Amino acid sequence: MSEDAVDRAQRTLEEGIAKDFSSAMSYGDYLDLATLLSAQHPRSEPPQHDELLFIVQHQVAELWLKLLLHELHSARELLAADELGPALKRLARVKHVQKQLVEQWDVLATLTPSEYALIRPFLATSSGFQSSQYRSVEFLLGNKNADMVRVFEHDEAVHESLGQLLREPTLYDEFLRYLSRRGYAVPDAVLNRDVTQPYRQDEGLVGVFAAVYAAPSEHWGVYETCEELVDIEDLFQQWRFRHLQVVSRTIGHKPGTGGSSGVDFLRRALDLTFFPELYAVRVHVE
Repeated sequence: MSEDAVDRAQRTLEEGIAKDFSSAMSYGDYLDLATLLSAQHPRSEPPQHDELLFIVQHQVAELWLKLLLHELHSARELLAADELGPALKRLARVKHVQKQLVEQWDVLATLTPSEYALIRPFLATSSGFQSSQYRSVEFLLGNKNADMVRVFEHDEAVHESLGQLLREPTLYDEFLRYLSRRGYAVPDAVLNRDVTQPYRQDEGLVGVFAAVYAAPSEHWGVYETCEELVDIEDLFQQWRFRHLQVVSRTIGHKPGTGGSSGVDFLRRALDLTFFPELYAVRVHVE
């Protein structure tokens, strides 16, 4: 074989590429892959091929949720500091993360009812409903519910973290406070609301947004933020709907492993909204 043919058949390592990691940091070291890749512990007996899919799917979702929380916390802090531009950058990344979460349902949807039935008993009472990170995302976006905090009383650190989020302003709260500081007539009832409660639509605020949507070029930063928030809610609803559909095709109307009614419980979540005025304003746009 000629030297040219060898070059085409394999890629020769360049002289400067690191090869000795006995005292240097490797890719696996930096990402702690030994820990990450050893965190999958199938419990089915006898072992079922599809359980690894189920575990990896949910672990990957938790990693994306961790990043989602990182970006949402930062966006909220930036809005509180009147730094709208960087906050919008964070929200743009949030949307890309959400798209990953939505699309990965397609992988789990390859699990047929018969295949899932073989691993479901080994989940016992565990359920995605018990994801503290998912609940944290909901709290940050505005779906506050003190009853949800009690689900995590068994874990002191998580219970305290969720309790703190319950008492803190949401991303939307900070955006509305930002608007008030910029001279927009945000109603006092909105600015002084009890942030431990789910957000409720305020008609006075609808009027504020109607003025923004009537003249986008005059309120461009605010207008852009409104649409970013609508995108985020849209993607969150897509995630909820895909979850509902995958559960429906996998177990039908069986109860959830965590004790919920299953599909019916998930369907009710589709009626929840984070930013009601940003949808209500649509009827005022001409």
